[in-house]
Parts: sequence; C-alpha cells; structure tokens
Amino acid sequence: MNEKILKSLKSTETEDIFDLYIVRPICYYLAEFFNKFGIHPNTVTIWSMVFGAASCFFFAHGSYHYESWAGLLLNLVGILLLMVGDILDCTDGQLARISGKKSRMGRILDGVAGFAWFTPIYLALIWRFYQHHDIEFGWLGIEDTPTNAIIATIVVFALAAYSGLHGLAGQQRLADYYIQVHLFFQKGEKGCELDNSERQQEILDQMPKDAPFVERLFQQQYVEYTKKQERVTPQFQRLMAVLKKKFGACDQIPRDVRAQLHACSKPLVKCVGLIVFNFRSAFLFLFCLLDVPVLNFLWEIIGLGLIAWWINRRHEAFCKEMVEKLS
Repeated sequence: MNEKILKSLKSTETEDIFDLYIVRPICYYLAEFFNKFGIHPNTVTIWSMVFGAASCFFFAHGSYHYESWAGLLLNLVGILLLMVGDILDCTDGQLARISGKKSRMGRILDGVAGFAWFTPIYLALIWRFYQHHDIEFGWLGIEDTPTNAIIATIVVFALAAYSGLHGLAGQQRLADYYIQVHLFFQKGEKGCELDNSERQQEILDQMPKDAPFVERLFQQQYVEYTKKQERVTPQFQRLMAVLKKKFGACDQIPRDVRAQLHACSKPLVKCVGLIVFNFRSAFLFLFCLLDVPVLNFLWEIIGLGLIAWWINRRHEAFCKEMVEKLS
C-alpha cells in the first residue's frame, strides 16, 4: 500500500481487509482533494450524516418482492447513499490527520455520525414493515388485518428501539472504545483518542457561560458517552488505575508491559470489526433486499449482541489477568 495512505491511518491493526485495501485508499484521495480546497474535516462529517440519513427515503420502499424492479432499484440507491456516508465518515479522520485540523468537536461528531444515519433508517424500516409485511405474517400464520398490522408494527417499533438504543448504540460505543484502547496499548496516549469521563466533565465545567448551546449540549452528551464506555469495562478501568499508580504517567509504562497488553489486545481488536459498519451494514443490505428488514433488528439484538458480549468478556478477562500480574 502507498506509504502516504498508511501515514493517514490511525493504525492498520484496527482496520478490516475491506477498509484497508478498498475504502481507505478512496478516502485518502478524497481527503487530499478536500484538503486542497481547505474543507474542514467537521464539514465532511456533516456531509456524511446527510448522505447516510438520506438513504432512509429509499429503504422505506419494499424491494423486489413488493415493488418489483423499481423497489429493488430504490433499495440499491439507499445502499449506495449509506456507503457514501460511510466513506465520507472515514474520510474526515484521514483529512484531519493530513491537514492537522483535529478538534474535540470533530471527535464528538464522529461518534454521532452513526446515530444520525441509523435513527431515520430504523424509522423508515418500521414504516416499511407497516406497509409491507406479507412475508412475516405468512411465516407466523397471522391474518393480515388493519388491527393486526398496527399491533405487529408496535412490536417491531419496540424491537427497533431496543436494537438501536441497546444494540447499535451499545455495540458501536464499545467498538469505538476498544479501538482507542488498542491504539493506547500500541502507541501510547499521543497515538490515540482515549477519553475519560472525568476529564470530559472538567472540560464541560470549564466552558464559558456564553459558549454556544449546541457545543455545550454535544459536550454533555460526550460526557455521558464516555461514562457508559467506562461502566461496561470495569476491569480495564482497574488496569488503568494500576498502571498509573505503578508507573506514574501512562507514557512511562515499560516496553515489555506495553508489548504484553498489545499482544492480548491485537486479536480482539480484529474481532471488533464484526460489530462495526461493514459487517453490520452487510446484513442490513441483505435483509432489505430480501424484503425482511425486521430480521435486521433481531440479528442486531441476538447475533451481534452475542459477539459484543464475547469481545467484552474476553477483553475484561485479560485486563483482570494483567492487574493481578502487576499487583
């Protein structure tokens, strides 16, 4: 791979094969193009939200089974728009590293992008189910009456809400955290964006009273975001406390200790790829094209939920072992 492309990445270890050899090269050349015109990374992030969210209008239509070739084409357009949103979301980070325009707001916006895409998409899929549910009703032997359609749609709404708030949000938050943890083990504090809620709360408290409302709101949400990351990783929090107590500054951790942490984290960070965009969206696309998008909610709750639980369990286990060794 081109050396310039490699330098624009956080690390090749946190990228899956598809991103590393297809998406990231595209993003690099887009980042170079945007940089020539002085376009800010945050602007690119907002564009990614717009393209990703716009796909909801196309996913709201049934695919081939319900709307023939026109429906299939509309769903393919939705897939294309969401992929463009993801490419732009990847581009903003590379642009920030190329241009040196990194910012705290950029870090926060980057975490918001996925929710900006999937919230309208999930609402569109609920509406789609209300309009087109013959397949699911046929599987369950439910009579297709207006009352049954409303009741079933309420159930699907509950599934979508749980899938989005607990499945998508929790899994993406965990994946983002473990990627930054791995970069910390690999490169130290300067090579990662590993934030903690205590520091983020200090930033919020120190913001001037006349700070823009939106900026304060985003910072408040980011404080809660980091608190939720910390609540599901208690053993990692213990490990960080032990490292700080034993070695002082985290950048003073001995090379052999960091090498052990890196070696334990490396195979798990590859598994994290199973709960981020590429793997997740592949199933969304498949279920939409097959005209059974409600299965996407069940897959996120059960399938991806089990994968995220296993990753979290294994990561916490090796952190606990390291705490015992260091203590």
